[in-house]
Amino acid sequence: MNQITVSNITVDVVRKDIKNMHLAVYPPTGRIRIAAPLRISDDSIRLFAISKLGWIKRHQRKFENQERISPREYKERESHYFQGRRYLLRIKETEGAGFVDLKGKTYLDLYIRKNASFENKQRVINEWHRKELKNILPELIKHWEKKIGVKVDFWSVKQMKTKWGSCNIEKNRIWLNLELAKKPVHCLEYVLVHEIVHLLERKHNDKFKNYMDNYLSNWKQIKDELNRIPVSHADWCY
Repeated sequence: MNQITVSNITVDVVRKDIKNMHLAVYPPTGRIRIAAPLRISDDSIRLFAISKLGWIKRHQRKFENQERISPREYKERESHYFQGRRYLLRIKETEGAGFVDLKGKTYLDLYIRKNASFENKQRVINEWHRKELKNILPELIKHWEKKIGVKVDFWSVKQMKTKWGSCNIEKNRIWLNLELAKKPVHCLEYVLVHEIVHLLERKHNDKFKNYMDNYLSNWKQIKDELNRIPVSHADWCY
């Protein structure tokens, strides 16, 4: 990877075996990356970046203005989120394996060994989020497979740094970001539909948008909602 500078903006350039150039602006810092075909000239890449300066600056401003949640410390009465709802963390001591228990609509109780490290607390909560996602996803996937008329051969949940979901079109595989456990269920469902529709259409073109309009008519509103929700330092725009 190399870099170019355009109008005092640094752009990462990655050359790949692709046909067209692709531009992306990544939160939280507004980092810019252009993926370019192997044989395209540096001058062509620079001209492409210049032509997109207005788009780049608009997206960078959007990320700068988005409300952010500070990194979690896993301490008493700290705010944590599950399915879009805010809970207060309570630390409970246990001699056994750590686990999480929701108490009504107010408290998220973390049972953990005395003097457990930050990493252990984080691991227990992350694994609880993973388990909860894996409990809800099978029925959602089954519903949308039937509605859209495709088969998801494999799906999984993992921590992602740059996107809410991804798919391998050739193998009909889908991955969803672990952070979606913290978001409202309809936001999770939107990301799932988005990835399943990619099994019909690879690109974010008019055909893809027409599919989305047909299967999830309010997808644009949900997308805007997802991208307005306060995000943690590890969350990204979709």
